[in-house]
Amino acid sequence: MLARVAAVAVLLLSVAAVAAQTPVEASRALIARYHEDQANIDRARDLLEAALSKDRQVETMVMLSYVQFLWGDLRAKSDDDKLAAYDHGRQLGERAVELAPKNPEAHVWYAINTARYGQTRGIMRSLFLLPTVQREIDTILSLDPKNTRAQSLAGNVYMTLPGIVGGDAARAEDHFKKGLAIDPRFTVLRVDLARLYIATGRYAEARQELTRVLDERAPRIVADWTVRDVPRARGLLDSIKDKR
Repeated sequence: MLARVAAVAVLLLSVAAVAAQTPVEASRALIARYHEDQANIDRARDLLEAALSKDRQVETMVMLSYVQFLWGDLRAKSDDDKLAAYDHGRQLGERAVELAPKNPEAHVWYAINTARYGQTRGIMRSLFLLPTVQREIDTILSLDPKNTRAQSLAGNVYMTLPGIVGGDAARAEDHFKKGLAIDPRFTVLRVDLARLYIATGRYAEARQELTRVLDERAPRIVADWTVRDVPRARGLLDSIKDKR
């Protein structure tokens, strides 16, 4: 009898805890487990959209901007769907930046969605967005010098752009390494550093970084590591298995 009462009490406390969560907190919990069920991204998006329709809080805008990025990357079925998701994400991020200019996360998701939108649309067709992305990176790092996402984004910008419009492998490597010095468990940085090494023919160094991704036992973002970083690391390792 006592065991049954205790079980009911635990259940009631769990329900109360869930009910006490804000939409942002509930969405963050869903996103943390998207590797278990990617439909969690849809659920988080719907929850945040509903919350935003009632009360346009900056925190909700920022979280939804992040979720739109994830939705575009992982749930969209076409480039048009991706563009719509990233565009909505950058609009939310831009509005959050207007309302809270000193919030680094608002700048992060405004910049990342803008960059992803441009990448999907086509880099040469989207160069007009580059000054915005670069300005936002500078702003993030001035507000939060240890922001690993800003270092990741900066590295990717310099790695992806053609040299004629600002691409620079050395600067990309510097940003990736700065990010890893801040957080060695932010595994996407290792994957991207490995991509840079592969592009420049440094296969042994690439293998080292990719192996560290696969061997990581406490990744900073478990869902990203599981769904994105491990498969990419395995694919890249396979692509250079005969390279010396």
